[in-house]
Amino acid sequence: MTSTISFDSITPRFGLPLLFAAQAQKEVFVNESLALIDALMDGAIEGLSATPPATPTDGTNWLIGASAAGDWAGQDGKLACRQAGNWIFVSPTDGTSVLNRASGQRMHFRGTWHSPALPAAPSGGATVDTEARSALASLITALQTAGIFPSS
Repeated sequence: MTSTISFDSITPRFGLPLLFAAQAQKEVFVNESLALIDALMDGAIEGLSATPPATPTDGTNWLIGASAAGDWAGQDGKLACRQAGNWIFVSPTDGTSVLNRASGQRMHFRGTWHSPALPAAPSGGATVDTEARSALASLITALQTAGIFPSS
């Protein structure tokens, strides 16, 4: 016979609160978990900022920059998720991926946040191959459209 699984009080990746048998006010824990799931599922951020927006809208997320101030002080590198008029802060884990709406680019977390930089267009050289340069420019445009490279 297999032994029963014993859970901690939170999930290991995103710290979602878990319920216990005969727990009072379960709705508080369930609602907190649902708010975090809502913020992280198919994640998108409005952009990168060290200060909260003046008039934040529920359902928006931001990546907090270095030297954060105001309500975000001490939360550098985390995701700030606006839910029910409050900020929920989420520490990213390896594999967390978001769409940066400001740049149209996907970002992923692996120790720190990463996104590919736009490569420089070819220039110079002894032999200029206009057809190859045109192909590279088309490839870069396609990768920008796909959200891999920033749009400009």
